[in-house]
Amino acid sequence: MTKIEDTVVVFTAKSLDKILREGGSQAWVLDPTRAKKCEWLVCTQNAHNAEDYADGNEPHGSAFMIGRISRISPATDTDGRWRIEFSEYARIDQADVWAGDRNPVRYANLDALGISLDGVDFQRVERETAVAATLPAASAALTIAQAKAGLAKTYGVDTSAIEIVIRG
Repeated sequence: MTKIEDTVVVFTAKSLDKILREGGSQAWVLDPTRAKKCEWLVCTQNAHNAEDYADGNEPHGSAFMIGRISRISPATDTDGRWRIEFSEYARIDQADVWAGDRNPVRYANLDALGISLDGVDFQRVERETAVAATLPAASAALTIAQAKAGLAKTYGVDTSAIEIVIRG
């Protein structure tokens, strides 16, 4: 019997510190509907990436972080890609979790990855409210179109999927 996919595994060149600063792991080409069904994010290290953003220093292919997924949202740095946000995380150190797949995103389950949560010390993610910086000043008017556009971007849906009701 195949176990349910409860985990998104990514192969990233970024460090945990950078992932936390960016508010999640990004900018992935993934199926947001499938990813939203998963509970866990496991980051594995790509130590062979020479790009400027690559600051990770964990052993190549090792799992270095597990996070409880809280949201799948549009990436902040690349259009058409996704960010995997998490509400809590823990550093882990498990060698050879990345199987060498061509795609840097795969779906699995923790058991198949050999990752146990026994003794894992999760920490809450502390987030600064960046949303306030993107909204108009309190004295400025907000149109329905602006509200729909902002909500659509936040939740990764088309503006036609947003309905706003005003009761007066």
